[in-house]
Amino acid sequence: MNLHFEELTGNHGARIGIASLDAQQSLNALSLPMILALDERLDAWAKDPTIVCVLLRGNGPKAFCAGGEVRSLAMACREQPGVVPNLAAQFFAAEYRLDYRLHTYPKPLICWGHGYVLGGGMGLLQSASVRIVTPSSRLAMSEISIGLYPDVGASWFLSRLPGKLGVFLGLTGARINGRDALDLGLADRFLGDDQQDELLDGLLQLNWQEQTAMQLNSLLKAMAQEAVEQLPEAQWLPRRGLIDAWLDVGDVAGAWRALSLLKDHADPLLARAGKTLSEGCPLTAHLVWEQIRRARHLSLAQVFQMEYTLSLNCCRHPEFAEGVRARLIDKDQAPRWHWPDIHTVPEAVVQAHFNKAWEGRNPLADLSDY
Repeated sequence: MNLHFEELTGNHGARIGIASLDAQQSLNALSLPMILALDERLDAWAKDPTIVCVLLRGNGPKAFCAGGEVRSLAMACREQPGVVPNLAAQFFAAEYRLDYRLHTYPKPLICWGHGYVLGGGMGLLQSASVRIVTPSSRLAMSEISIGLYPDVGASWFLSRLPGKLGVFLGLTGARINGRDALDLGLADRFLGDDQQDELLDGLLQLNWQEQTAMQLNSLLKAMAQEAVEQLPEAQWLPRRGLIDAWLDVGDVAGAWRALSLLKDHADPLLARAGKTLSEGCPLTAHLVWEQIRRARHLSLAQVFQMEYTLSLNCCRHPEFAEGVRARLIDKDQAPRWHWPDIHTVPEAVVQAHFNKAWEGRNPLADLSDY
């Protein structure tokens, strides 16, 4: 399996659990077996009194985790159009249950988010109690390009960003660097890419018997001071005023028009964002607009329950399978969207994505019992 577990013992007998994603060919993309194994081990470590802290990381220099392994999901959707494949029901339930476990984990859980942190990788990073980014970090929710929508709890964390930045990032798939992540509350610490071994050594030196929160904070604070000169320039907070003004519109069609105009902007960051949106999936844009509107008043458990509903309905409609085909399977980069115009997506179709696609109660109805 593309996942490794180890336990290290510190000076005072305390043990650190380390979970390493190791699917470097796919930039550590999460498969269903990886999700299930990680959830099982984290549950065991949570119940083990000798485990005092967990480090979640990805092997290889390029990525912590570039998302979920969606190719097989999309292929299953293409084989059964209009139906929710069993693989999809299993995958999304397991992934969101894992994310929720991380959000509510009873012990310090440190996530090392270097390199690409996309989609499902963002779900893991944003769920951790200590979210570390580095000079190589590139965070994004880029589902606009594949006809899905920002899931894995993105309804929760995007809806809580300043001003219109959450909507902007969801609509454009724009990438966030380490400084942006700190600025927007999407990371807790910025460390150098070469400081992971130092972090582990420090964790093993701590006395986990008393004042652990203060000791852990002091360790991370001191390490962050060593890396402060590597902080990149802020990208998105300085542009917030412009973004808030462009997205001061009444509906998603107005947002699409405003952001599409940016593809010819003199600012390369804004031009890339506009281009990504204009080539993206109009149905996804509608879902982003609606999910963020709804999520402001939902609990974390309710967010994952809503996203499970959304994801299964995306599997029933053609856009997700077509987006993955064009971007990741055939790689012709020319998706043929069923609804190619933002104005032609039926409102009934958008709202139907928020209606359950199964019999009985939501399979994640027990999340609030964790």
